[in-house]
Amino acid sequence: MSDRKRILTGDRPTGKMHLGHYVGSLQNRVRLQDEYDCYFLVADLHMLTTRPQKEHIDALRVNIREMVLDYLAVGIDPERSTIYLQSAVHAVYEINLFFEMLVTLPRLTRLPSIKDMARAAGIDEESVPFGLIGYPVLQAADILMPRSALVPVGQDNKAHVEITREIARRFNAYYGEVFPVPEAMIGDVPTLIGTDGQAKMSKSLDNCIFLSDDPRVVEKTVRGMFTDPNRTRADIPGRVEGNPVFIYHDAFNPNTDEVDDLKERYLKGAVGDVEVKTKLAAALNAFLDPIRQRRADYDSRPGYVEQVIYEGTLRTQEIANDTVSEMKKAMGLTGVWNRISRKARDRMRKAEAAG
Repeated sequence: MSDRKRILTGDRPTGKMHLGHYVGSLQNRVRLQDEYDCYFLVADLHMLTTRPQKEHIDALRVNIREMVLDYLAVGIDPERSTIYLQSAVHAVYEINLFFEMLVTLPRLTRLPSIKDMARAAGIDEESVPFGLIGYPVLQAADILMPRSALVPVGQDNKAHVEITREIARRFNAYYGEVFPVPEAMIGDVPTLIGTDGQAKMSKSLDNCIFLSDDPRVVEKTVRGMFTDPNRTRADIPGRVEGNPVFIYHDAFNPNTDEVDDLKERYLKGAVGDVEVKTKLAAALNAFLDPIRQRRADYDSRPGYVEQVIYEGTLRTQEIANDTVSEMKKAMGLTGVWNRISRKARDRMRKAEAAG
């Protein structure tokens, strides 16, 4: 077994991934593969917290494949990292149950992200399911199952990692040192603003550029991007700070001289939005081209994505079972069952001998 520290992160399988996913977490995952033992979960159980209906479950087969194709396309290597299906790792259900005893309901309901998730799913305050309130606890079970030391996440999940840290410390205080206390790792661009300039990039808000979008779609989306609403002509000085087009240039255009020149001219009213957006579209397509090519290659291999998930899930099941065994041993639950089963077997043997 490798002596490298482990990391875990993942995504709900709602389909294809976008640039916000890349800057928020995916680029860190790729970079960390050579430094850590990486576990990336396909979080289908988490999807049920807001989408338990049958039609959403039926869509999983396609959505899981699309998401894992994006994992592979950005450079996540199944030879160096483990991609697995959350619901097939049954030990996580047990870990989740144990952790539910270590956190209070008021602590969970104080998390603004839970209300945000409910609102985004169209769930009113009186109809929030228990599973959604407990979302951070299941997330803690995922993170601590492989005893992760680092969790690459977006800014919106940082508070959830803090819940995990609290649960790990409480478990260790009650039963002995079983878990590391993991750290959150935020991407270089923690939250990428949407193309509409109003919120973070989100599928539900239709303000995304997907990693698999073809060049023409990217160009069309960039042409429609929000810029400076007060700049009605190219000769009017514009605002660079907070301008989505320049945020994207800074994140994805490696030609810093070009970006600096565009910013300088924009501030002076010496460049039009068309030129700024045209150069952004070119930079984005140059960034996405190798991702699209790798995605097409993996997509052309029948059964390959499913094999990656299957093999990764089998490896993860072994790790998860070991973790549950260590937890029960530390808690004393193993001893209780062993005593009961030993006495029961002794009694049955004596009964058989007495015949």
